[in-house]
Amino acid sequence: MAYRSAIVRRAQEASHRDTWRAALSEFISTLIFVFAGSGSSVAVNKLTVDKPSALVVAAVAHAFALFVAVSVSTNISGGHVNPAVTFGAFVGGNLTLLRCVLFWIAQILGSVIACLLLKFITGGQDVPVFKLSSGVGVGNAVVLEMVMTFGLVYTVYATTVDPRSRRGSLGVMAPIVIGFIVGANVLVGGPFDGASMNPAASFGPAVVGWSWKNHWVYWVGPLVGGGLAGFMYELIFVSHSRQRFRRSYY
Repeated sequence: MAYRSAIVRRAQEASHRDTWRAALSEFISTLIFVFAGSGSSVAVNKLTVDKPSALVVAAVAHAFALFVAVSVSTNISGGHVNPAVTFGAFVGGNLTLLRCVLFWIAQILGSVIACLLLKFITGGQDVPVFKLSSGVGVGNAVVLEMVMTFGLVYTVYATTVDPRSRRGSLGVMAPIVIGFIVGANVLVGGPFDGASMNPAASFGPAVVGWSWKNHWVYWVGPLVGGGLAGFMYELIFVSHSRQRFRRSYY
C-alpha cells in the first residue's frame, strides 16, 4: 500500500501545473543568468581589457545576473538556477526526485539556449568555455569547485531554506547575498578554472563550442560540494530547529 501510495503521489506531482511552472521558471532564470554571465566574457574579449579588469567585470556581471535570476524565480521554483543547488536541496530532503530531474533538464536547456543566442547575436563569436589554467591540475580544480560550490549552497540554505531566515530581513536579502558569494568566488577561482560552481553554466558553452576537455570537473566538483553543503546544513543546523520553528510560527 505504501508503495502504491508513493506512486500516486508522484503521478499527482508530475501532472500538477505548479511542477511544470517551477521547471519553466528555472529554464528562464538560468537563461537570464548564463546570457549575462557568459555574455560579459564575450564582451570583454571583444574589447581591449586587461586581465584584472576582465576578472572584475566577470565577477560583477555574474553577481548582478544571479541576483536578478534568483529574485525572479524564488517564489515559483525556489530560485536554484544551478544543478548543484538543486542537488543540494534534494540531498537535504527539501526537493523531490522528480523536481530535481526536471529542474536539471530546464537549467541545462536554459544554458544551451542562452549560449546559442549569444553566438547568434554576436555574429558567430565563440562563447568562452570553462577550462583549467596552465599549471592547474584536475584534482586542484575539482577541490576548488567543491569548496566554492559548498560555500554557495551553504549560503542558499542559510538564507532561503532555513525556516529561521523568515524572521528578519535575511530572507529578503537572500538574492543579494547569493549573488555576492558567487561574485566573490569568481574573483578567487576565476584565474584558476573559470569559477563555474554551476554545471549548467559550464554545459551550455561546451555544447555550443563543442569543447569537452576536463568538462567532468565542472560536474563532479559542484555536485559533490553542493550535495555536501545541503546534507550538512540540513543535518546540523535545520533538522533540530525545524520543529521548534513550526510550533512558534504555525
